[in-house]
Amino acid sequence: MIENAMFKNMKTTYSNILQAISLIAILVLTIGCKTEKSNKMDSPDRAKDTLSITVLQTADIHGQLDTHPELFWENEKIVFKDRGGLANIKTLFEQERKKNPKRTIIVDGGDLIQGSGYTALSEGKVMPEIISNMGYDVIIPGNWEVVYGKGVMMDVMQGYDTDIIAQNMYHEESDEPLFPSYSVKEIEGIRIGFMGINDPDVPVRQNPIFSEGIEFSGLTEELKKKVDDLKVNENLDVLFLVTHIGIFKQVELANSPIAESVDYVLGNDTHERVREPIQGKYAKVTEPGAFGSFVGKLTLHFVDGKLVDDDYELIDVDPEVFPADEEIQSLVDKAKAPYKDHLETVIGFTEAPLYRYLTVENPMDNMITDAARWKTGVDISISNGFRFGNPIVPQNGKPAPITRANLWNLLPVNENIKTGKATGKQIKDWLEKEMHNVFSQKPTERFGGWLVRFSGMKVKFNSQNPKGQRINSITVNGEQIEYDKYYSISACVRPGDPKDNLCRMNNVIDVEEKNYTIHEVVEEYLNKYSPVSPVLDRRAFAEDLSEYSFSTVPQTNYKFQ
Repeated sequence: MIENAMFKNMKTTYSNILQAISLIAILVLTIGCKTEKSNKMDSPDRAKDTLSITVLQTADIHGQLDTHPELFWENEKIVFKDRGGLANIKTLFEQERKKNPKRTIIVDGGDLIQGSGYTALSEGKVMPEIISNMGYDVIIPGNWEVVYGKGVMMDVMQGYDTDIIAQNMYHEESDEPLFPSYSVKEIEGIRIGFMGINDPDVPVRQNPIFSEGIEFSGLTEELKKKVDDLKVNENLDVLFLVTHIGIFKQVELANSPIAESVDYVLGNDTHERVREPIQGKYAKVTEPGAFGSFVGKLTLHFVDGKLVDDDYELIDVDPEVFPADEEIQSLVDKAKAPYKDHLETVIGFTEAPLYRYLTVENPMDNMITDAARWKTGVDISISNGFRFGNPIVPQNGKPAPITRANLWNLLPVNENIKTGKATGKQIKDWLEKEMHNVFSQKPTERFGGWLVRFSGMKVKFNSQNPKGQRINSITVNGEQIEYDKYYSISACVRPGDPKDNLCRMNNVIDVEEKNYTIHEVVEEYLNKYSPVSPVLDRRAFAEDLSEYSFSTVPQTNYKFQ
């Protein structure tokens, strides 16, 4: 009896000890889980999250292989910081994969193979070996992927050894798609779809000859059906549209019934730095800057297979935070070697920072158009409005060298110069059209996003006036423009354009194509006038905008930073 009582007491004690240990273990696990949740989640609703998936996004790298100066707008002034580099991006990718192993998807939104001397001289062939080792899961072509022709684009992109998708690009001769429309990734039962959409205006925005043999479809009811069918037929939990149509149209798309089945629009093209997703009626929109200076990080949180929340961060690719990955850097160095001596040759110097991010006027374009007008002797020289070109920044009070690699960054297509004559009325009407392309309050009517640049002419305008009524005054060589007078103009040839077309201005007379290219002109100008020191001198001045005017996105709170 005593033995039985002792045994019962021992059993009771042992049972109590086990219960106590279990309670302690549960308490420790609970505290640990709460600590982990509090570190990465700021919402009490996430306490029951069972799965988080990371989507990383790059966009508009434009052949920039290395770390480079980048422009920022901080405390109402321009500052420059070193950012980017493919080897540095790879380090960031690997760190993010380690944070969320087997639950990280990496996407690129196009314009990889154009924008630098290294990609131009190799026709994009420096990129496939590097990109195939970066670990991308999905890539779409951008508007500039066509720059070397359809055949080269196909060869280069197939060399990336990953999913290439584009819903709206077709072989002209057969109407067969160039690439699959979509890609589906499944992670622990969560099905995530990506559909690629390139800009249907590629044949207009780029030199028409670039996209010969390719047809594009637009944002139509047919697209809506494809999107809806994809969501249902593939049993998707989340659907992304990966689009290369620019921030304005991407926001419009997120508000369109086309996106009724869409959760996110991973936007690209206009080089905008969206630091908080723009909420549309149906979907959220992101865009992660350009030149490899930033990586967008979207984290999706699921409970019982349903998306319940998300986090977003635009990560600076700071080389001090993300040092270069040795393997990728070795591939970059090998790819650059055949072209390096030529491209790293110094062709001039600048005492003032050269940059191009402002909507209306930029020192970089002032230098280029001044060079063209100096060489041709025309009244007005025109440069297309775009955002290519990493800044060139003097250091420690000394002029900054300008290399041929810099020149390719500034002018990624090197064509002959073309001259002609147009009346003041033609010029005024053309400028009104170009301004509407930039400042229309209807996103679908915006085209690009930056005003053409020029030398020899000054224009005052109001960006918010109605279409055709924005210009207040135009002077040419210091005198008020005369509508019935002819003025001589220069611009670059756009292969495939009609002969009488000059930078989208029609019916130009006395057209002549020169036997020198814009690169040759700028090199000659720098050789003669270095060090240059271009400044903002109100060649184009909007009375309703500040001198430092960055992008405007109608009906949003977006600000470029």
